[in-house]
Amino acid sequence: ISKAINRQAIVERLMEGEAVPAGQLLPDGFFGVSKNLKPDAYDVDGAKKLLAEAGYPDGFGLTIHGPNNRYINDDKVAQAIAQFYSRVGIDAKVETMPSSVYFTRASKLEFGYMVLGWGTESGEQGSSLRSLLATFDREKGMGVTNRGRYSNPEFDKVLVSALVTMDDKKREALIQQAAEMAMNDTALIPLHYEVSTWATSRGF
Repeated sequence: ISKAINRQAIVERLMEGEAVPAGQLLPDGFFGVSKNLKPDAYDVDGAKKLLAEAGYPDGFGLTIHGPNNRYINDDKVAQAIAQFYSRVGIDAKVETMPSSVYFTRASKLEFGYMVLGWGTESGEQGSSLRSLLATFDREKGMGVTNRGRYSNPEFDKVLVSALVTMDDKKREALIQQAAEMAMNDTALIPLHYEVSTWATSRGF
């Protein structure tokens, strides 16, 4: 289902070039980003082959849920994903709603496939991995926005080690290792990074 998405088409047509295809949680330049992770290539035949190997030669049905007023072209992105999926035999329906309704329901785990965005205030990938992909444990503050409930004990072990490592070089290597483990698991499907465009006038 990741190979079935044409990220470049989303970037060029929906985002008018103001986005970058994504292969992990944060783009180049952030602490802990792995140079080994690239966006999955658009591959219809490869996607069909994997579906068949997984026991779904004729595809399956799913509903893509997303907000319609939170991210740039969020409802259009959801519709585009559904169209890409139809090309590999996946019958995808789309249901979008205002973010005030959407995020409440998403946090209650009402949806199976969710289109979401993420940003980081810490400037590094470890905090994003902790929030989005660590095994959910509210008391420890782990996986608090892990709405897909991905859980990999080996990933958790590496991530926790990174979070308590003070040496920057060692910590970054551990974060990169954790990111590679999660992305190679297809723990979630990165789509694109929005590019912020700013305009100012003289004097500001």
